[in-house]
Amino acid sequence: MEAKGKCMRSESLYDSNIARPEKIFVSNEGSAMISCPHCGKTKQVAVGKYCGKKHTIKVRCSCNTSFIAYLEFRRNYRKPTDLSGTYRIISDGAGGGTVSIKNISRGGIGFSVSGMHNIEIGQKALVDFVLDNRKSSRVSKEVIVRSVTNNHIGCQFVSHQPFEKDLGFYLQP
Repeated sequence: MEAKGKCMRSESLYDSNIARPEKIFVSNEGSAMISCPHCGKTKQVAVGKYCGKKHTIKVRCSCNTSFIAYLEFRRNYRKPTDLSGTYRIISDGAGGGTVSIKNISRGGIGFSVSGMHNIEIGQKALVDFVLDNRKSSRVSKEVIVRSVTNNHIGCQFVSHQPFEKDLGFYLQP
């Protein structure tokens, strides 16, 4: 397999000869295991040189299949979810309500709120939700708000808390 650093233009992503983008997670060492969606051949490729530059590369497998790989340089895998929960501001203000949790990682959580809110970057909150696993595990985490884009809120878990085992198993890809 050969990875080319040339970033593809968006119309190339819809070329009938190229499969839809594959999300590839990059290790801390700057390598990624890339698997061909056609034949299943897997190869470890050094992609650290693209960190901070390109996140989409064109890959050609020895079976002659070309595909787009989206390089995910996040420190933690982010799992998409659709869970209901609640939040309560615990510093620099008051407020709370229901949330729809859109994604979770070992480092944080992304959720949306409905209607008006007064959530601001830097505030601390307590987020409570139930995982959709076999145990229906309840998770309650203290977070710091890191981003607010309309009704989408991005938060980082406060680091002094122990990480729940159930949440760790839930987050495995």
